[in-house]
Amino acid sequence: MKMKLVYMLLVAMTVLSCQNRKQTVAQKEVSTVDTVLQAKVAEILKDKMKEIGALYGQAIVMEVQTSEVKAIVAIDSTFQQTADLAPSQETGLMHCVSLLAALESDKVKYTDTLDTKIGQRLYKGNIVKDANWQRGGWGKLTVAQGIMSNSNISTIIEVEKAYGKAPKEFYRQLRKMSYGEPSQIRGIDNLEQAMFLSPDSTQWKRDILGYSATGCYQRIAPIQILAFYNAIANNGRMTKPILYKGEIETINPQIASKSNIDSLRQALASNVIYGLGRAAKSEKVFVAGIQGTCQISVEDDTTEDKSNTEYVAEFCGYFPTVNPQYSIIVSINKKGLPVSGGLMAGDVFRKVCDCIIGE
Repeated sequence: MKMKLVYMLLVAMTVLSCQNRKQTVAQKEVSTVDTVLQAKVAEILKDKMKEIGALYGQAIVMEVQTSEVKAIVAIDSTFQQTADLAPSQETGLMHCVSLLAALESDKVKYTDTLDTKIGQRLYKGNIVKDANWQRGGWGKLTVAQGIMSNSNISTIIEVEKAYGKAPKEFYRQLRKMSYGEPSQIRGIDNLEQAMFLSPDSTQWKRDILGYSATGCYQRIAPIQILAFYNAIANNGRMTKPILYKGEIETINPQIASKSNIDSLRQALASNVIYGLGRAAKSEKVFVAGIQGTCQISVEDDTTEDKSNTEYVAEFCGYFPTVNPQYSIIVSINKKGLPVSGGLMAGDVFRKVCDCIIGE
C-alpha cells in the first residue's frame, strides 16, 4: 500500500513538473523581429551612411495590420549598430500631419489652391523659405502639390487658415489624432514622451504656430512618427508598435475622418510618382510616402559656413498603396550640405521595399 502511494505521488509530481515546463515555454516571449530582414536593412542603411558620411541613422519596418516591428536598426557614426533606438528631435515629416489637422478643421479643403509666390514669405517678422526659393519658388500650388514639393509656405498657410485665430486648437487636434503616441514601447528603454512647445508654455510666441506646423519646436522619435503614418496606411486606426508577439493594442480607432485619410493617402502616393519622393519609387511595387529635411542644430548662425550644421534627412511611407502590408521610416542625421530626405532616406526606403518584395 505504501509503495503504491509513493508511486502515485511520483506520477503526480512528474505530471506537475511537465505542466510547469509547458507553461514556462508558453510564457516565453517571442520577438517580432525578422533576423534575416534585420541584417539586410542594417547593411542597406550602413552603406548609405558611409556614402554620405552620416552621424546616425535609423530604419524601422512594421507590419501595418499587426503593428509588429519586423526590423529596427540604429547605426552610429562608427557605422556600428547601437542600442540607441529612440532619439527624440525635430522632424521634417510634419507637413502631412499638419495638413491632416487643417483638413479636420473643415476650414481647409483638399481642393484648395495656395499661393506660395516666389518661395519666400514674411511670417510674423521672419522670412520663411521653400527649398527652391532661389529658382523663383513654386507659385500657386494645390494642397496635394504642396505635399509633393515639401512646401513650408503652403503648410503654414493651411495651418494659419485653420488655427491662426485659435492656436491652442491646433495642438488639441494633434492630440486628438494621437500624433506623438505611444509614450512607452516594451523593448525600447530610452523612448521618451513626445514634447511640443504649445501656447500653454511661457516660452510660446505667436510665430511658433507656423514653425511647429513644419516640424520645429518639438521632440519626437522615429518610431512615434512611424506609428502615425502606419495609421494612415491602416485607414485611420493607430495601433501600438510591438517588439514581442502578443495582442494588438489600439491607441486610437480612428485618428481622423476616412475621407481626409483617403485624401492624404492620395497625396502620399502621388508624391512618389510625381513629387520630390521619386527616389523612393520601386519598380516592384507601388509605394506611398513623404520625404523631409530638417535643420536640427547649428554652432554659429552668424556665418555662411554650414559645415557644422546638423540636419536630419527622413522618409516615411508604406507599400503597397492599396491594402498596405508594411510601413517603413528611415531617418539619417548628418552634418553639412547637401542633404535631401528624398534622395538619401528615400533611396534607403526603396531598397528596403525591394528587399522585402524579393527578386
